[in-house]
Amino acid sequence: MSNLAFTLIVISAVMHASWNLLVKKSRHKTVFIWWMFAISSALFTAVLPIVPEEFHWPGHETLFLAVGGAFCFVIYHLLNGRAYQHGDLSVIYPLSQTSMVYVPIWGALLLGERFSLRGLCGILMVIFGTFCLQMQRVSFAELARPFRDLKSAPVQAALWAGFVYSIGAITEKTGVRHYPPVYFTYFMVVSMLLLMTLNLARPKYWPQVAEELRVNWRRILASGPVVMTSFLTYRYGLNMAPVGYAVPVRQVSIVVGVLIGILFLRESFGRIRLGAALVILAGTVLIRLG
Repeated sequence: MSNLAFTLIVISAVMHASWNLLVKKSRHKTVFIWWMFAISSALFTAVLPIVPEEFHWPGHETLFLAVGGAFCFVIYHLLNGRAYQHGDLSVIYPLSQTSMVYVPIWGALLLGERFSLRGLCGILMVIFGTFCLQMQRVSFAELARPFRDLKSAPVQAALWAGFVYSIGAITEKTGVRHYPPVYFTYFMVVSMLLLMTLNLARPKYWPQVAEELRVNWRRILASGPVVMTSFLTYRYGLNMAPVGYAVPVRQVSIVVGVLIGILFLRESFGRIRLGAALVILAGTVLIRLG
């Protein structure tokens, strides 16, 4: 993985953790995310005329990939939300990150990607560190806890979320290989906004839309540039690196999130989570060297 690709994906990870912090502090999460994508889409549309890359309309295949990727990521968020409604964070979170297991496999089978031994060790370290984040004490039983009840609806939703995300990751990787990342990202963000708008068209969300804007308008305005930066830097980095490396490296966002939780939100189990974050960080370094 080149220095530029690695740097872009790390920047994206930091921005990803930042907008997740904004979502965490919002009142109505689903509505806030919709506002976040509405602002980022408007900002994106405003800056497109000054983008130096020449614009040409995407072909049917590229447009299908952009819409398909957007559909996968929206479904991922909906499945995650359903899992969190009735499941514990410490169980659901690591299961929803199982996309990192699938993505290198899809990359090798479908895109012909090849990974060095050092890079594969880095991927495994990132996966292991991500699962360690849910631990409340150091033990094998604690590490295996998310898999104990595979018949549970929240557990199944989280596992499906990880699988669906991996399909979306491969879809967007295929899209940015043959079309400028900035325009592919634009079509995907707009598609995600349209799909979210269909979800918010239900009457129960109508009062929340105005209320969220009134209460959190500063955070909503701040979230637009953050989301746009996160999306663009990741997809430019994705265009220059194997997707099997790019997705695990983006888990640096977990490291940033853990530090924010420990330093600013005073979250518990700081030592275990900090240790897991260091394992993830070491894994990303191995991926970079690999």
